[in-house]
Amino acid sequence: MGDGAVRTRRWTRVEYDRLVEAEILGPEDRIELLGGELLVKEPQHRPHATAILLTVRALQSAFGSGWTVQPQLPVALDDESEPEPDVSVVRGEPRDYPDHPSHAVLVVEVAFSRLGFDRERKGSLYARASIADYWIVNLPDRCLEIYRGPVPDPHARFGWRYGQVTTIAADGAASPLAAPGASVPVADLLP
Repeated sequence: MGDGAVRTRRWTRVEYDRLVEAEILGPEDRIELLGGELLVKEPQHRPHATAILLTVRALQSAFGSGWTVQPQLPVALDDESEPEPDVSVVRGEPRDYPDHPSHAVLVVEVAFSRLGFDRERKGSLYARASIADYWIVNLPDRCLEIYRGPVPDPHARFGWRYGQVTTIAADGAASPLAAPGASVPVADLLP
C-alpha cells in the first residue's frame, strides 16, 4: 500500500440500515447511500426547503388519492443504494410500506448548489433503477429539467443515463408520466 493509493469501503443497504438502527447515523447527519458510498446531502438553504414544500403540494394535487408524495424519505433502490430524494411519488398509501418503498414513479431533486451532482450522479443512479420520470427543480435557472427514457451507457457513473432531457421554463407546465392528465405549472415548484 506504499504507492499512495487510497482505499475506500463500499457499504450495502443492509449495513447502512444497521448504522441507522444502532443510532450511529441519525437525521442530523444528513447522509444518504448512493452506489455503496455514504454521501452528505445538500445543505437546506431556505429557497431549497421552500421548493421542496411547494413541490410536495403541487404533486399531491396532481396525483390525488391512491398515491403517496414523500418528502425526503428513503427509497430502497437496490442492495447498495438508499437515496433520500427531495420528493418521491409512490403508489398506494403510507401504510402499504412496512419497509422503505423500492420503486417510485417520479423522483424530484431540488438543486441549488449541486446541479451537476443531481444531473450526473443521481441521474445515473435513478436511470439504473429504472425510474422512468426524474425531475430536477433547477433553482439557479428557475426552470424544471425532466429526464426520461433510461438507457445503458458505459460512460455514465452507474452505467445508465437518461436518453430524453427536456427543460421547461418557469412559465411552462409539466405532466408526470404516471399522471398524464395532470398539468403541474413549473412556477408552482419555484420559491
